[in-house]
Amino acid sequence: MQYRPRAWVLGETYPDHLTSREVHVLKLVSAGLTNREIAGSLGLSSRTVDAHLRSIFGKIGVGSRSAATRYAVEHGLV
Repeated sequence: MQYRPRAWVLGETYPDHLTSREVHVLKLVSAGLTNREIAGSLGLSSRTVDAHLRSIFGKIGVGSRSAATRYAVEHGLV
């Protein structure tokens, strides 16, 4: 069975070309979790979470977790 992200299955789209995984990571960042906590929650390495955050920050044009959280709130992602 092939894994398909929830957004693909439901036909959801997210702002600024964020992927469903990036939105999930962004929601966890907005909840105050550290990279290590996010990694443990999603079964990823901390380096993978860091890569997701670099991608998210680049796509949404921010440079901090607090700015990313504000973006998530303003765009109805949390």
